[in-house]
Amino acid sequence: MTSQATLRTRRLSLVPLAEEHLEYEVELDSDPQVMRYLGNGTARTRAEVERYHRARLAAAEQVPGLGFWAGFAGERFVGWWILEPPQRADQGPVEGQAELGYRLLRRYWRQGLASEGARELLRHGFEDLHLHRIFAETMAVNEASRATMASAGLRYVRTFTADWDEPIPGAEHGEVEYAITREEWLALPR
Repeated sequence: MTSQATLRTRRLSLVPLAEEHLEYEVELDSDPQVMRYLGNGTARTRAEVERYHRARLAAAEQVPGLGFWAGFAGERFVGWWILEPPQRADQGPVEGQAELGYRLLRRYWRQGLASEGARELLRHGFEDLHLHRIFAETMAVNEASRATMASAGLRYVRTFTADWDEPIPGAEHGEVEYAITREEWLALPR
């Protein structure tokens, strides 16, 4: 039994990630354009996606209310969104904060769906879960993801370097962190 809520926006239903969503994840992660700023910058094999799927499902057990959501526009799978606890020491304490993320099928890019889902996860995190801070990270060169973060209300915090086993093109420019606090979120126009 999951502690995650099903969330809704004007165009999206965000349902807790479950076993039945594996084939959607395989489709998503097998697109090299979707994966170009992630992992080793290439499409993942089915075996790799299955391993990540198990880890994504386990994320929902770490902190009540946090985890991965599969996003649907009507009956059509769009992608997934996450709110998960910080994983690294430089991200700060686990209690009271979460990392926001999203990954969409290419055919749904540039339609405002990533920010729409992200805004709903911010609402959920601050209103329902009473988080203090939500942050997101991406490669500095990933302009589309940075624009989504800014559109959802997050602000640039820092550029940092990470030690990657297999750096991908653009890694030399570093990673960026964007964040928003509950107080900042409450001050945003609705």
